[in-house]
Amino acid sequence: MSRHVLVTGASRGIGAAIAQHFIDEGDRVVALSRSGSAPEGCALSYAVDVADSSAVNEAVKIAIGELGPVDVAVVNAGVTRDGLAMRMSDEHWREVLATDLDGAFYTARATMASMVRARQGSIIFIGSISPFIGVPGQANYAAAKAGLVGLARSLAKEVATRGITVNVVAPGLVETDMTSDLGPSKDQMAALIPMGRIGQPSDIAGVVGFLAGKHSRYVTGAVICVDGGLALGH
Repeated sequence: MSRHVLVTGASRGIGAAIAQHFIDEGDRVVALSRSGSAPEGCALSYAVDVADSSAVNEAVKIAIGELGPVDVAVVNAGVTRDGLAMRMSDEHWREVLATDLDGAFYTARATMASMVRARQGSIIFIGSISPFIGVPGQANYAAAKAGLVGLARSLAKEVATRGITVNVVAPGLVETDMTSDLGPSKDQMAALIPMGRIGQPSDIAGVVGFLAGKHSRYVTGAVICVDGGLALGH
């Protein structure tokens, strides 16, 4: 049966790959992104800044009106504003927390109500291994992604009796526009990956697809690292 799948940050990179995965599965995908662009085949696409709770609520309300209750919410939207903590501006701290953590909460809250009424659903947060291994210059990003773990585990207990699962997928180094800005540190991190290669967005999409599927209905509150072994030992 075709599912209603909502994906934030779906315009490129990991988000676009996740949206495409569900499109290929025959699902009706609603894509949210700042630009409003999305992979061809999405049922609906909206330009939304997830840091704006009212905008998120309105987009989800419209999507539910068009396609019915949300079956799967993939909370992927995120930004980076890297810099050493001593020199990090208040603006760069707040911008990352507002998008990566506040926006994740707003999206989960907006989609959860329809799942509770339907007594089924999956919420999947796209986190990072950054909080677990420590990455210099990413205090804001790591703090936001660490917050997703606490958020997911709390939500998982709140809605478990309603048949809703809440999990976190924590990617390692993945080939995207975001990681292309890392410069020399990207090569240094790549050399530490036990599997000997940088991840691809499709690697993440496949695990998200599993967590949204029928074979993972007893998995909730989990954090799954998809990193080629980079975070082993942490």
